[in-house]
Amino acid sequence: MKRPSGRNYDELRKVEIDIGVSKHAEGSCFVKFGDTHVLCTASVENRVPPWLRNSGTGWVTAEYGMLPRSTSERMRRESSNGKQSGRTQEIQRLIGRSLRSIIDLKKLGEYQINIDCDVIQADGGTRTASISGAWVALRQSINNLLSTRDLLTDPIIGCIGAVSCGIYENTSILDLDYDEDSKADADANFVLTDYGGIVEIQATAETIPFSQEKYSELFALAKKGIGEINIIQKKIFET
Repeated sequence: MKRPSGRNYDELRKVEIDIGVSKHAEGSCFVKFGDTHVLCTASVENRVPPWLRNSGTGWVTAEYGMLPRSTSERMRRESSNGKQSGRTQEIQRLIGRSLRSIIDLKKLGEYQINIDCDVIQADGGTRTASISGAWVALRQSINNLLSTRDLLTDPIIGCIGAVSCGIYENTSILDLDYDEDSKADADANFVLTDYGGIVEIQATAETIPFSQEKYSELFALAKKGIGEINIIQKKIFET
């Protein structure tokens, strides 16, 4: 089996993450997984949702969107339709859940951090790229709060990354691009922490059901790939 991209079955696309790309946001990065490009920003607000007021607990939430020409044909902006699609709502909830899994909201105090993930260019794996980039933007925003001593204790308890895997021509492969995803027999999105925790797994057979053995192969690939992503994420903040 030869992948359309020429990559090995267990090879990520080229991953690039540039931080500080927005001068106004407390945290920001531009993440690239091959030809999938996502702008991630983190905005800190000195307030929380009404149900958390006076609780001493913070909140992290996320919004996700695709620009009209992020795909091969122009899409209408969802705002012009008057509502978000079900896909958009599902992905932004996934991003928010993923980030809340690696932060101690009590230690965050009564701050709300809003993560915005805007897909500039899509070539498969936009949700997983968004999660991996969102952690970097969140980490940068927390570092800013620590540097100004608005926070005295780091609330982040781990690093989180995400990647897609799939079964393509009966072979388990890592980090699907669009050509592979559109023809895969099965695809799965994995969200894992750097300390071995499972946050979320979304796996679907597109044609016939796949075996537990194949699932184990996908999981092993995801752990390998997310481990490599975590190294890239952490290296950004090494001094």
